[in-house]
Amino acid sequence: MRVAVISDVHGNLHALEAVLAAIDAEGPDELWCLGDLVGYGARPNECCEAVAGRAAICLAGNHDLAVIGTIDLLEFGGDAAVAAGWSREVLADEQRAWLESLQPQGRRDDVALYHGSARDPVWEYVLSDESAKATLDLAEAPLVLVGHSHMALLATDAVGGLAPDGTEVDLAGGRTLLNPGSVGQPRDGDPRAAWLLLDLDAQRAEFRRQEYDIERTQTEIREAGLPELLAARLALGQ
Repeated sequence: MRVAVISDVHGNLHALEAVLAAIDAEGPDELWCLGDLVGYGARPNECCEAVAGRAAICLAGNHDLAVIGTIDLLEFGGDAAVAAGWSREVLADEQRAWLESLQPQGRRDDVALYHGSARDPVWEYVLSDESAKATLDLAEAPLVLVGHSHMALLATDAVGGLAPDGTEVDLAGGRTLLNPGSVGQPRDGDPRAAWLLLDLDAQRAEFRRQEYDIERTQTEIREAGLPELLAARLALGQ
C-alpha cells in the first residue's frame, strides 16, 4: 500500500491544494493527516473540507483542539492565540463537528501516528534524540509518524535530523520515526509545502516539497486582519 502523509496545514488552502495535486499525480492508495488543519491561516473551513473528503486517517492537533474549545486559548500565546480565536469565530458548524470527531493519536497496522509524540500526543515536539527514542520505545511500532514541529525529520535508533526534499528512507532497516513537515507553515528553512510518500509494501519512504503561491496566502492572511508575522514568515520557512 502506498500512502501520502501530510501534517500542519494551518488554514493554508493554496499550499494544501498544491500538495493534493502532487499527491494525485502519484496516485497513492490513501491519504493520512497528522493534524492541525486550522490556526494561523485564513482558510480553515476549506482546508477542513478538503481533507475530510479525502483522508482515510486524520488526527486532531493542538490548534484544532483549541479552535473547537477542548483546549483553552490561554494555553496559547501571542499570534497563535489570536489566530485560534479568529478561527473559532469563522469555523462552520460542519467543520467544527468533524474536528470534534478526531483524536490526537491513531494506529494503522504496524504504523503508530501522533500529532505530537507518544508521551504527549497533543503538545510534545519531537526535536531531540531523546524525545525521538522515547516515542519509538513507547509506540512499540516499526514505523512512527509525528507532526507538530513543522520540520521534515527522520530519526532511527542510530541517527536523526532534518530530511530535505528527495530524502529517501529504507524502512526495512529498523524502527523509524518520520515527520512529513508542514504543508501550511514550514519551519525548517524551506518555504515550500512539505509532505511524505510511503510505500509500505516496498518499505520505502520519500520526503517531498511542493511550490505554491505564497504571496496569495499572505494576502489572505493580511486581508483577514491576522497578525503580520503569520504572513511574513511563510516566505522564510521559519
